[in-house]
Amino acid sequence: MSEALKVSSFDLREWLKSETSSVFVPIHNKAERLIEKIRRALDNVEEVSRMLLKNSNKEIEKRNKKTYGRARALNKLARLFIDRVKQVKIPEEVSYENFSEFVDETKKVLAVTEIDVRTWFPRISPFFILDRRKFLTVFEKTKESFKELNEFLVKEYVKARTLEETFQLIDKLLSLEEQLKSLENQKEKTENEKDFVKKRTDETRQKIEELKSKGSLSQLSMLNMEVDKLKKELEHKLRHLRKPFIKFQRLVEYKGGLTPEELRNLKNYINDPFEAFSREQTGYPVLKHILGKLSQQMSEGKLKLKPDKKRKAERDIDAILEKNSLATIHQKCLELVTQIQHLSTSAEISKTRNELHSLQEKLKELADKKEILESKEKSLKQAYNETLEKIRKHKNQIERNIFSFLGKRVKVV
Repeated sequence: MSEALKVSSFDLREWLKSETSSVFVPIHNKAERLIEKIRRALDNVEEVSRMLLKNSNKEIEKRNKKTYGRARALNKLARLFIDRVKQVKIPEEVSYENFSEFVDETKKVLAVTEIDVRTWFPRISPFFILDRRKFLTVFEKTKESFKELNEFLVKEYVKARTLEETFQLIDKLLSLEEQLKSLENQKEKTENEKDFVKKRTDETRQKIEELKSKGSLSQLSMLNMEVDKLKKELEHKLRHLRKPFIKFQRLVEYKGGLTPEELRNLKNYINDPFEAFSREQTGYPVLKHILGKLSQQMSEGKLKLKPDKKRKAERDIDAILEKNSLATIHQKCLELVTQIQHLSTSAEISKTRNELHSLQEKLKELADKKEILESKEKSLKQAYNETLEKIRKHKNQIERNIFSFLGKRVKVV
């Protein structure tokens, strides 16, 4: 098997044109001549139809009883012939497709006209004999011209159909390759934008980390970490009182026993013990007041608890009320809250927080842009792969067409 000839898609049209000019050009020229011939024939049909229209009008004007009805019928028929011929579209550029469409259209017009002639001309007889003969002479010549046109399409032009389709495929291939280049450029641009966004994102994150570790903000962060530790420690200290607090809340909501202010304080100790505890004055009098009333309800048997839970609750209440067991943790809470409040209201912290907020907003914008670019990149990749597949199919079809038409193996590159 001989090695396939490699031809670039850019040079393919000219190469194929030179290889097929001896076959294609004569066929193409003949198609143009035949179209011109049938065009003149159709013009003659229109002209002779206008003659029928003119002569039938003259006869209608005479109001002759013998010829009037037939003249009216011929007049209507002539108008139909003219309208039909006018509707036939002569192709400006010759190709197998528009040539075939032109043949089909002309065939329909001639076929319908043939039926009208056979149906109506005998009814118009014996009048307008010379006019009808003249029309039939022109019409028969037109049918002969059409026969030649149709035979050329079926027997000769059909051979060039594959070649014409191949030229069209080459044009589509070149267009697809341009489209592929455009997609490559868009992909590269998108990748560059993604790299830029990633770089800016990394820089922004680094600035955020630097700000977080900077001076007062870093100190504030450490204090907040201390607060988290204290919260856990306080929750641990009050763990045996949480259930009694909840039951006590339900009891006083149902039967009373606490003022609205005391009830709010109780709820605060249930929902956020640290927040409630850190607001207490030295000696945490609010908590002690609540525990005193809770202890009274327990001793009177109004608040039901399991023996073990009751024992642990009573032990912790006694430690808080009598031994001041939360004094150390309370002091730490007050000191931390004071330090945090002092730092939080400083000008440095305010400035740093503003900068941090601005950087976080910028980071969000960069994340949104990254998402948009990734979506665009996905769409471009899909379009690129689809275009690449179309190019492959077009090249394969062109190679097969050339082999079937010329018997030559060609590789489109």
